Parts: sequence; structure tokens; C-alpha cells
Amino acid sequence: MKRFNSKQAEGYSPYTCVQALQQGSAVTRLSALVLGLGNMLNGQLIKGLLFLAGELAYIFFMIRYGFHNLVMLVTLGSVEQQEIWDEANQVFLYTKGDQSVLLLLYGVATILLTVIAFWGWRGALRSAYKAECLKKEGRHVNGFREDLASLLDENLYRLLMTPPMFFITALTILPLAFMICMAFTNYSRIDNHLVLFDWVGLENFAALFDSSSVLGSTFWSVLVWTLVWAVFATFTNYIFGMLLALLINRKDTRAKGFWRFCFVLSSAVPMFVSLLIMRTMLQPNGAVNVLLRNLGMIAPDASLPFFTDPTWARVTVIVINIWVGVPYTLMQLTGILQNIPGDLYEAAKVDGAGPVRTFFSITLPYMLYVTTPYLIATFTGNVNNFNVIYLLSGGDPITNLSSTAGSTDLLVTWLYKLTIDKQYYNVGAVVGILTFIILSVGALFTYRRSKSYKEEGGF
Repeated sequence: MKRFNSKQAEGYSPYTCVQALQQGSAVTRLSALVLGLGNMLNGQLIKGLLFLAGELAYIFFMIRYGFHNLVMLVTLGSVEQQEIWDEANQVFLYTKGDQSVLLLLYGVATILLTVIAFWGWRGALRSAYKAECLKKEGRHVNGFREDLASLLDENLYRLLMTPPMFFITALTILPLAFMICMAFTNYSRIDNHLVLFDWVGLENFAALFDSSSVLGSTFWSVLVWTLVWAVFATFTNYIFGMLLALLINRKDTRAKGFWRFCFVLSSAVPMFVSLLIMRTMLQPNGAVNVLLRNLGMIAPDASLPFFTDPTWARVTVIVINIWVGVPYTLMQLTGILQNIPGDLYEAAKVDGAGPVRTFFSITLPYMLYVTTPYLIATFTGNVNNFNVIYLLSGGDPITNLSSTAGSTDLLVTWLYKLTIDKQYYNVGAVVGILTFIILSVGALFTYRRSKSYKEEGGF
């Protein structure tokens, strides 16, 4: 009886590139240089020709464009655009110069294409070795039609996953790699490095971590406020949403559906509409200040500094975030409360536990167990909560004219100002990288230490 192999049950392929180069025939080894040769000589003509066509297309691209892109990636260009006066036509003519941003993009794209080509090379070599082994064992070697038919059967995942991976590579991985590379250049408006720029290594990171410089001090102050904002924005919404969910879910509460409808209705209004309305109402001559003057609660020529004082502005954005965020938390926690087994509450009541003890021993642990991933995702979202800050305060007020950030700017809104308003693209790229590192490390560390991860299926 044939022994069952657990690796084969998991989809493990015994045909590897190392085995192909060590144990394969001369033809299979030659397939490492001439892709598809082993397939063509083992009865897979069309498949081998496709591998060969892919190799020839890659070689043509590298000869025509690729090697030039890689060489220019090292220097990022050196020829400046020249302005020449044409006496005959009385106009200025401009010579074509190097554009470092395009050279950087083309270079990164060439490297990414080379990685994809290497992945295709591995697949072609393994396919040639597999065809050789099957032929030696006297087993059937699939033809092209059978390979196509397998895409609707055992290889269906490859057919369905190829288009998403193509778009992820082109629209996510390539821009991300381009942005990371940008952080190691001097691509900015400073010294007019918008057309031609150079590699500067870790200078941008050093400048950002230097607390004695304006840029460094701004980074640390914005980072501290971002973390403070994220903590308050996450846990105030969670606590108030939990209290509302508990209050509505009580057996003695009447018209539960009506109260839930009221909060769901408020969340149905687009958030940017609500934020812009609140911003208008809280202006110095907005509805709130005008009402307070008419009621005599403030002087006729005075107004509350909702967005003009740093402390007031920070408190204001936190309070308004509670107003727009609690309905979403309420809906999340209502579903969790309704799924807590009633037997647990009955057993606690029999044991003499009161409402407070029941809440801290049953309700709260159950909700935290289920919602820990939600809290991590919410915290991450609040660190990158561009809409609330930008639409409410725009990052203002600005108390330091030499700084590029306001008192309520988060890292994400500061990044927007650095790139769109100031055109400091290199510094913006560094801020983006550091934000990703902080969030990813914090999220992974917190989740792996939570009961949701350690005791999966515990409830």
C-alpha cells in the first residue's frame, strides 16, 4: 500500500528548481537557459513555446529599455532641460532633459518586472522537470487543452487569483515601492529638486528624528498628538457606544427598535456632510456662538475659540468624533450583546452575582474577546483619520509660523500638507513609511498578545 504523505495532502509539489538542476536531464537543465525546451521535447509543444515567448519578450524589453532603466536608476539623471532662444521664430525652445521622477518609476518597475520574470522562470523550470519525471515513469503528460481544462478544476485558484494579483502588483506594490524609494532621495521643492534629484541615503530620516530642527520637532509633536487622538477617538467611541448598547438592550427599555433607528439614521447621513455642518456652526460667527451671544452667555463681541485655540480645537475634534462615531460602535456591540448566551447570566444570578459583577465577569470579557480585532482596526483607522481632522479644523490652528503643521494635524494630514501644499515629497514619503511601521508593529504586537489570538474558539 502506498504510504500517505502529509506534504502531498497539503498541496506540496515534489518538483523543485533545485531538484531540476541537480537531478534533471541535460535537456531539463538547459531549460534554465532556454525556457520551454524541456516541455517541447516532452510533448508539451504549445506550453513550451509560451514559456519561450515570455523569455524572448523579457530579453527584448531588457535590451530595448530595461538595462537603460537600471543604469539611470543609479544616477536618476544628470541632463537639465535647456532654454534656447530661436531668433528666426522669436520664441524660446526647450531641450529635453532628464526627469528623475520618471527614471525612478521606470527603474522600480523594471526591478519588479524582473522579480515577476524570475518567478516565471522558476515555474517554467519546474514544469520542464515535472514533464520529464512523468514521461520517465510512463505516466500521462498533459497537453495544452488538458492544461486549459485544469484551470476550471484543480487549478481554478490560479485562474481566479491571477487578475487580482495583476492589479495589486500594478496599483499597490509598484506605487508602494516607488514611495519607499522616494524617501531616500532629495525630491522636494527645496533647492528646486523637482525635476532632477539624487539619492541621499538616510538623510531624510535623520532630519526627521532630529528634535532640535524645525522639521524634527514638528514630527515629534505631531506624532504625540496623533497617538493621543487615536486613543481618545477609539476608546471614547467604544465606551459611549457600549453604554448606549447596554442601555438599549436592557429588558426594561421600551421601544428598543425606535432608539436603534434614531442612531442608525444619524449614521446614514454622509460623514463629510455632518463634519462640514459642524465646522460651519462652530466658526466665530457661526450658529453656536451667535446663539450664546443672544442668550447672554458670552459677551456680544466675544466668541468661543473652538478652532482658534489649540486646546479648544483638540477637545472639539475629539467631542465631534464621538458624535459621528458612536452610532457605528453601537451597531457593532448590539449584535455582540444579543449573542451572549443567556445561560451565563442565569448561572451568575443563581450564584448571587449582582449587575456590576455580572458586567465585569461576563459581558465585558465577552465583548473585549470578540471586538479586540475591531478595536485594533479602529485605532489604526483613527491614526489615519484624514476626514475628521481635515474637514473640521484643517489641522489648524497654526501657532508656529515656521512649522508646516498645525495643532490638530495628524501624521496623515501633515503628510498631505507636506506633499500637496509644500511639495516636500521626500519627507512625506518618510512620514508615510514611519506611520506604516508604527501601526503594523503596534497592531501585530497587540493582537498576538490578546485572548482573541491566544484563545481562538474559547467562547
